[in-house]
Amino acid sequence: MAKTIVVKQIGSPIRRPKEQRATLVGLGLNKMHKMRELEDTPSVRGMIRKIPHLVEVVEERG
Repeated sequence: MAKTIVVKQIGSPIRRPKEQRATLVGLGLNKMHKMRELEDTPSVRGMIRKIPHLVEVVEERG
């Protein structure tokens, strides 16, 4: 079973640069407090590191 992480959006994309908004969309997030379960890969971790003020890792599974 592959490792997964649960990511929650905690910040609004309003008045943020286009790159940060695009990163949120790439993670599948677009509304406040929305949660997604994503595969734990280096690319996903890198996207989370680019916007730590907008998302938080809630849980790591696997």
